[in-house]
Amino acid sequence: MNQPDKFDHREFLAHVNGKPGVYRMIDRHGKVIYVGKAKNLKKRLASYFRRTGLSTRIMSLVNNISKIEVINTRTESEALLLENDLIKNLNPRYNILFRDDKSYPYICLTNHDFPRLTVFRGKPDKRKGIFYGPFPSAGSVRYTINHVQRLFQLRNCEDSALSNRTRACLQYQIKRCTGPCVGHIDKTCYRRQIEQAQMFLEGQSSALIDQQIRMMEKFSADLEFEKAAQVRDRIETLRRVTEKQFVTDFHGDIDIIACELRQDFSCIQLFMIRNGTSLGNKPFFNRVKLDTDAPGLLEAFIMQHYSNHPAPGEIIVSHDLENMEILSESLNQLNPARIRITHRVRDKRRRALESAIANARQALESYLLSASLLSKRFQSLVEILHLENPPGRIECFDISHTMGEATKASCVVFGKDGAIKNEYRRYNIKDIEPGDDYAAMRQVLDRRYRKRQNAPEQLPDLILIDGGKGQLGIAMDVLEALNIPTIKPELRVFGVAKGAERRAGHEEIIDEEMAALNFPMDSPALLLIQQIRDEAHRFAITGHRQARAKVRRRSRLEEIPGIGVRKRQMLLNTFGGLQGVQAAGVEELMQIKGINRETAQAIYDSFHG
Repeated sequence: MNQPDKFDHREFLAHVNGKPGVYRMIDRHGKVIYVGKAKNLKKRLASYFRRTGLSTRIMSLVNNISKIEVINTRTESEALLLENDLIKNLNPRYNILFRDDKSYPYICLTNHDFPRLTVFRGKPDKRKGIFYGPFPSAGSVRYTINHVQRLFQLRNCEDSALSNRTRACLQYQIKRCTGPCVGHIDKTCYRRQIEQAQMFLEGQSSALIDQQIRMMEKFSADLEFEKAAQVRDRIETLRRVTEKQFVTDFHGDIDIIACELRQDFSCIQLFMIRNGTSLGNKPFFNRVKLDTDAPGLLEAFIMQHYSNHPAPGEIIVSHDLENMEILSESLNQLNPARIRITHRVRDKRRRALESAIANARQALESYLLSASLLSKRFQSLVEILHLENPPGRIECFDISHTMGEATKASCVVFGKDGAIKNEYRRYNIKDIEPGDDYAAMRQVLDRRYRKRQNAPEQLPDLILIDGGKGQLGIAMDVLEALNIPTIKPELRVFGVAKGAERRAGHEEIIDEEMAALNFPMDSPALLLIQQIRDEAHRFAITGHRQARAKVRRRSRLEEIPGIGVRKRQMLLNTFGGLQGVQAAGVEELMQIKGINRETAQAIYDSFHG
């Protein structure tokens, strides 16, 4: 599709109306680079083409526009919802996308005669049990479950273990479980433990402690001093845990969201309160791409976040939002419950909001400190490798296999702000001699950069090869064959070889002339190279282990024609597993219903051929 070199905004604006809607700005390659909404499309779009008063970032956006498409909506709320969907689906270059695809974890108390506590991700289902949460992180869930196990001794074993055990496990021995699997506790007493655990999870710790005190006094009055001592210990543990557990006087579910901006970076700090108990917090860091203020960031975050996650009844924000009513109306369309967004709060809500703001500020300061260290490492890299400019994009490759089995190649990508994880890639290496790392490196580089011959903007500024002169030589040959040095002359390639002692800090950096470069062990540049190489190694070996485990989980029976799931299950059940099938003869195999002599012979040959 041929696009004009210069976008004619006057002609475009002459045909735009003043209704609410959404607009998409598209560059000369046909890619959407920005999505926005407006109460009045004509006024909003005209503001991008003023003669004065535009920032450098806005001018950069405008200079890349080749086409603008608009969609009219009936209301501002519809525009807000549509804008949110388009940003998530298109991920435009100039929009901020708050990546939080994982569903938040819950604690699930299962529906069984002897319920257990488990970590659950997904949409809560009352048929599966009682749910507590959501929690902002899996760590906070595990922390809570660990304390509940210590306090109330609920089982944590699978249902199959509960049904088949003949003697109590180690959890019972260390007093982390009351042993329902072998009848050491009846349903009535276990149900009492469950009720106490529910009180704890619902934030009723004070009432629970009072209940435990009365129980201790009763045992003591009945001269059951051993039981009284056990309850006393539980009360002490409860008090210690409750001191660490931030319990509020709020009723219902509340999220507190604070935003802090500094040095073109933002931090959104989300605090989650459920049933009067703080379940923890989670920070979201982003680089500000256009002239966005804190209220604008909060609006974008609220729409993106609560379109993926259930919203509480009340959301408290750190800044006054221009479109607060429209935002509430939009969220109410996504959630069954009525949602209220507030900013001006008093008393305990104000104190909680101030705490969230202070946490956002501190988290951003720590993040910027780590970012400044990364900047120093990049600058050191420029000096030691004699680069003209700090590399905007670094790609590092590694190969992983076990004796040639399940060979995987990894490519990790780093930019000036650190790892760009959504651009990491793994490659299955096929049709090579097992264990031939040179052939594997040749294949992954050819596949990677052959696609980028006609897209110089997708090529990196620096390539790191995990390996010595051999692997680096292969890389240079592949790039030469693809004419990459001509397409991007400033591209540099280095090998990262393990030193003589194969220890961190003793790596040998090899340049294109096969000369080893001397790096001081405490060099920031070497630390950056190690960080990138280690990430490539981690990413490769994780993929390799997953592939190897998948192959080893696969039954040899699956490869035999005519053996489906049902027959395979009958074989394994009859002969007690794969080893029993392997030891069986043709006549024995024919005893299985549906297996004739031909199939039985095929099974036998697959193990003995």
